[in-house]
Amino acid sequence: MDLLGRKKGAARSGFLDDQFLIAMPGMKDERFARSVIYICAHSEEGAMGLIINQVQQLLFPDLLVQLGILDESQAIRLPPRARDLVVRHGGPVDRSRGFVLHSDDYMVESSMPVSDEVCLTATVDILRAISMGSGPRHALMALGYSGWGAGQLENEIAENGWLTCPASVDLLFDPDIERKYDRILASIGINPAHLSIDAGHA
Repeated sequence: MDLLGRKKGAARSGFLDDQFLIAMPGMKDERFARSVIYICAHSEEGAMGLIINQVQQLLFPDLLVQLGILDESQAIRLPPRARDLVVRHGGPVDRSRGFVLHSDDYMVESSMPVSDEVCLTATVDILRAISMGSGPRHALMALGYSGWGAGQLENEIAENGWLTCPASVDLLFDPDIERKYDRILASIGINPAHLSIDAGHA
């Protein structure tokens, strides 16, 4: 079962799965200002996603030490890709819980396919694999997630809180976090300066 109670392998009929959710300038909740969220699961029961452009103060090696996966002496010797992995702030829900979005070249029993190319794993197995240099080719680590109840996300989109567009794997895993919001808007032909709070209500 996944986070929305769907059986593994069930058809993913949620129309926002594998989409970017881009905060509009009129976003009322400051926690989501200029945020880009990757939607991992969407159904009639609600939606779950991870903010991909907000960074945590916590470094990945420190997180591994906190979780008891490594001791401090081992953390110093991490492979460069693991040492440099940025921990993101995935959202306001369950902020101590870790999630890894990653390429489909790594799968364990608990991995949930989001698309043909992207999976979500929320167990420590993947953190151990990354620390040993045997994890997925591309990975994005987040603490916490963003969640919506039934119909809530649809209402926020209707009220012009969010723009949506199909996710690009390149932009999802691109390390340029600071410019991600503007670059994703540019990828769909939108200049952030031209966004109106009242767009869509003409």
